[in-house]
Amino acid sequence: MKPLSIFEYIFIDEYSATPKYLQISNSIMKAIEAGQITKDQLLPSINELSNVLEVSRDTAERGYKHLKKIGLLGSVPGKGYYIINTDLVQTLKIFLLFNKLSAHKKIIYDAFVKAIGDHIAVDFYIYNNDFSLFKKLLNEKKDSYSHYVIIPHFLEDRDNAHEVINTIPKEKLVLLDKQVKGVNGEYAAVYQNFDKDIYTALESALSRLSNYNTLKVLFPKRSYFPVEILKGFNRFCHQYAFTGKVVYDIGAEPIAEGEVYIILMEDDLVTVIEKIISQKLIVGEQVGVISYNETPLKKIILNGITTISTDFEKMGAMAAELILQNLKQQVEVPFYLTLRASL
Repeated sequence: MKPLSIFEYIFIDEYSATPKYLQISNSIMKAIEAGQITKDQLLPSINELSNVLEVSRDTAERGYKHLKKIGLLGSVPGKGYYIINTDLVQTLKIFLLFNKLSAHKKIIYDAFVKAIGDHIAVDFYIYNNDFSLFKKLLNEKKDSYSHYVIIPHFLEDRDNAHEVINTIPKEKLVLLDKQVKGVNGEYAAVYQNFDKDIYTALESALSRLSNYNTLKVLFPKRSYFPVEILKGFNRFCHQYAFTGKVVYDIGAEPIAEGEVYIILMEDDLVTVIEKIISQKLIVGEQVGVISYNETPLKKIILNGITTISTDFEKMGAMAAELILQNLKQQVEVPFYLTLRASL
């Protein structure tokens, strides 16, 4: 009879954003490495796993299939699943911490997990731009992982972020998407240069922008977006003699012919498009629209929305490569302008 104590090692963390089937396989991998689950040990049936962990049979089965794929688990019809290999040395255990989950953040996650490989456990958490939760998660998980891969965007208390990040040994740290002032030492990073990126992207669109007189960037006051975006925007407007304006509330902002809207938030993009349509203005002729962060849907909306965006897939893959190669490089990720009919 299988001991019920095995569920002390196979468990689901409801606060984790890691897919539940991977949480199952990751916890078994960790227990194997710690000697808590041994070779030839019989594991719970899929039904038992499903019932005790309160997950679907499909989730439980996917967790076992993942372990079979990497050569740790075997099965015998009528008898069940058992450990066939304990020669597992996980020198890498990764704590992945994102500010939120969105279409482009999912691209980063998928690219990172694919590049890092099936044999490495990745625990994924989201702190919803909340600095207090960010600090709590790092404090709770301190010393449990070989690497901490962090996207550091906050709505409040951002000035104190470096103090928390500096508690992580620098050989374990990988900053993603954004550099944080005050983080010291030699550490790995794959980041956007927000000031330079928006400036060079707008400069690349100069021939189209010259058909307009005013550029407006929508930058909500309660926002995690870096202020460096505004520095690059204002620098471009000054350099090329455009009237520039920072809009904090698009709901109260009138839309007029001859203006270009640079939109950071997806919700604001919807609002701007609704306003343009209600005023019967022609997008790409009378009013221009540029959206931050490329997503597949923007290729279709209004015959195509012009985007300025980093390469999120490359960001995830590059972060994994820095870990696999044990590099402490700080790499600026490419940034692109994609011109479409909206400008």
